[in-house]
Amino acid sequence: MFANPPEGLSLDLLDRDRLPQHLSIIMDGNGRWAQARGLERGAGHAAGVDTLRETITACVRLGIPTLSAYAFSTENWRRPQHEVNLLMHLFATTLVNELPLFHQENVRLEFLGDLEDLPEETRAVFQRGLDETADHTGMVLALAVNYGARAEIARAAREIAQEAVACEDWSGEVSEELVAEHLYTRGLPDVDLLVRTSGEMRLSNYLLWQCAYAEFYVTDTLWPDFDRWELLRALIAYQGRDRRFGGVKVDG
Repeated sequence: MFANPPEGLSLDLLDRDRLPQHLSIIMDGNGRWAQARGLERGAGHAAGVDTLRETITACVRLGIPTLSAYAFSTENWRRPQHEVNLLMHLFATTLVNELPLFHQENVRLEFLGDLEDLPEETRAVFQRGLDETADHTGMVLALAVNYGARAEIARAAREIAQEAVACEDWSGEVSEELVAEHLYTRGLPDVDLLVRTSGEMRLSNYLLWQCAYAEFYVTDTLWPDFDRWELLRALIAYQGRDRRFGGVKVDG
C-alpha cells in the first residue's frame, strides 16, 4: 500500500514503535474541494468517503490501535436541508458498503455522539454496524456523528449528578477518571495526534476533553486529497514532537 512514495518520503522514516495510540481527524474541505471543480458539495462528501476508506486501511496496515474521525457535528444541522439529507443517506449507504472492509480488516466500529436525533434508516444501519463488528479485535474506528464536545461534557455532568442523587453514600468526589467514564470515548485512549485538513486552525467543538495533550497537525490539503502519503507526513511530524504533558525536559 505504501509502494512508490513521492520523492523525499519513505515508510522507513517512520518509527513503528512510536505511533499514536489514538489518531483523530477533523475531515474538512469536502465542500471547497467540490466547488473548486464546479461540482455540487455532495460530490465532495462522496470523494471524502473514498479518502476515509484509504485512511482506515492505511492505519490498519501501520498498526494504529484507534482512529476517530469527525463526520457530523451538532452544528452541522444548520446546513441546507438538502445537504443534511444527502449526508444522512450517505452515512447509511456507506456503512453498508464498507462492512466487508471492516470484517476483512477486523475493525471494530464505535460512534461518538447522540444518535437519537438521526433518521431511523441511518440509526438502523449504524446499529447493524455496531452489532456486526462488536466481536472484532483489531483497530477501533470511532465516528463522531451528531457530536459536540460541550454537549458531551454537559451530558457527562448530568449523568454524574443523577448518580449522586441516587447514591446515599456519595463521597462528593468527581475525579477526572469519573468524568472520562461518562464520555462517549470511555474505554478509548485520549487523542495523541489530531489532524485537521483544509488549513483551518480550530477545534470546532471536537473532543475538547480528549485532546487536552494532543499534538496538532494542520495541513492545507483538502480532505478528499488527503492520501496515505499525507497521512505518513502527519505521522512523521508527530514523531518529531517533544511531548512533555505539562512537564519539562530534564537533561541527562
